[in-house]
Parts: sequence; structure tokens; C-alpha cells
Amino acid sequence: MTGEANLQNTRSSKNAAPKKRKIASLNKRKARAGWLFVLPFVIGFVCVYLPIIVQSVWYSFNKIIILTGGGFETEFIGFDNYSYALLEDANFNETLVTGIGEIIFDIPAIILFSLFMAILLNQKMVGRAAFRAIFFLPVVLSTGIMETIEAQNILGSYLDESAGIDDGSGSSAATEIVSAMDVQNLFSNMKIGQDLVEYVVEIINNIYDIVNRSGVQMLIFLAGLQSISPAIYEACKIDGATGWETFWKITFPMISPMILVNAVYTVIDAFTRENNTVMSYISGIKTGTSANMPDADGVAAAMSWMYFLIVMLILAAVAGIISLFVFYQRRDD
Repeated sequence: MTGEANLQNTRSSKNAAPKKRKIASLNKRKARAGWLFVLPFVIGFVCVYLPIIVQSVWYSFNKIIILTGGGFETEFIGFDNYSYALLEDANFNETLVTGIGEIIFDIPAIILFSLFMAILLNQKMVGRAAFRAIFFLPVVLSTGIMETIEAQNILGSYLDESAGIDDGSGSSAATEIVSAMDVQNLFSNMKIGQDLVEYVVEIINNIYDIVNRSGVQMLIFLAGLQSISPAIYEACKIDGATGWETFWKITFPMISPMILVNAVYTVIDAFTRENNTVMSYISGIKTGTSANMPDADGVAAAMSWMYFLIVMLILAAVAGIISLFVFYQRRDD
């Protein structure tokens, strides 16, 4: 009986259907593809950037002594570099407050301008692709030698000179444009607060830089606008909604995730640009000759990390505030 049972078990095992291979779900395969895509960056960050970051933190707590025969050695001094930057270097505090204030005021202007241009360029019109390329062209040109020229602000310095663009009357053409618009008097007659007047005038005077820094944000907004189904707009039109109502009830909520993305991108881009006031000041600290300075390299590293922490706090605040108003469309699985 035992032999017959073993024989039947052997036959049944042979006739049994082969086990199916477990196939990963679509989400898992997408996750693996995503990790594979970012793997070069992860490897580069761990092998190249992470050691530099750790070394920079270590330098901020040390005094770097240059040796006569070449090389250097470090002497641990604790928080002396941070203390010098915050309590003794008044120029750093002033530059930090001024630079952060200017950038915080520029960020809303850049986002609003890029959103406005994206909505215009999303309309059906002749030459739409050419207009998109024109507004994105400054992003392409802001590399290499063009970036260096922009950082030196040669054009702005030339226009700010008393001679300016000579038209025979001894006055600058740029000044005549601002005077013709008479923006400040216009807003003053409307009884608007002086702070708002100064903000608007500053944005108009800085329009070149705002346009130059809005190309990437404009493309992101365009991608968000084109992802909205035309059927939604058709339904709004049938219901008799105006363009104003359609924008605030449909367009603005649907692209609110893009507003969050652009806000984060704009904050990071603004705080790390070459012509950033604080970045330029920290770079110049390395050549400082103050006798009371513990160490130029160590102080510069300490300033950089304080600046980094402030940027992270501002970035977290901006992302947290905008996230409260972000609308995410639910999709049926």
C-alpha cells in the first residue's frame, strides 16, 4: 500500500501544473524604473558631494592654517566662526537681511509674470511656438559668457549712468520711458499705500531680470495648463461661466500643484544665483584681511551654512503655506 501511494504521489506531482512566476505590479516596476533613473545622481552625490558637504561643515568649526611648505592643517575652535559672523561682522547681517528681503519680493513677481505669460501663450494664435521660444530664449542664453555678463549687470550699469542712451537731449532713453509711464504718480493718485507703490515701481524697473528668470516657470505652467481636459472648459462654457469665473474655479485650482513646484524652484534659483548679494559677499570674505577675523575660510563656511539653514526655513515656510491651497485631482484607479 505504501509503494502504491508513493507511485500515485509521484504521478500527481508530474501532472501538476507548473508554478506561475510572480510578476511585479505596475507600480513596483515604475518605482524600480524611477530608482534606476536617479541612480547616477545618487552615486554621484554619495561619492562626490557628500564628502564635500561633510568637509565644509568641519571647516566651519575650525581655523584653517596654511603651512609654509604647502598644504594646511585645522585647529578646532568651536562656534567662534559663527559668533564672528553673527556678532562681529555687521556687514554680513545687513547684507543677509537686505538680500533676503529683495529676493522674497522678487519671487511673487516672477511666479505671477510666468503664470500670466503661460496663460497667454496657451491660447490658440498664429506663431504660438515662436512666442514660446522667444520667452524661453533668456534661459538658454543665461549660460557661459552670457551668465557672466548678466552677473556683472553691464547693461543695467550702462542704463543707470547719467549719459545713458544719448538721444541728443542729454537724457537717458530708459529714464524717459519710466517718466512717460509715470507709474508712481498713477498709483499715488489712486490712494494706494506707499509700500505697495514702491514695490510696483521696483518690479517695473527690474522687469528685465524678472523676464530673464521666468522661462522655466513659464514652461512648467504651460505643461500644467495643457494637462487640463478641454471637456472641463466646454462644460463651463455650456453652463454660462465667464472667463474670469473659469479661471478662478477651474484653471487656478488645477494648476495649483504647478504653483507649488514653481515656488520651490524659484526660491532655490533666487538664493543660489551668481549675482545674489549674499553669495557674492560670502565669496568675498575669503579675501578679507580683518585682523579680528578668526579665519577667512572658516568664517565663509560658517556663513554659508547659516545662509543654507535660512534658505531651508524659508523654503519650508513657502512650501507649507502653498500646500494648504493646493488642489490634487483624484483619478479613478
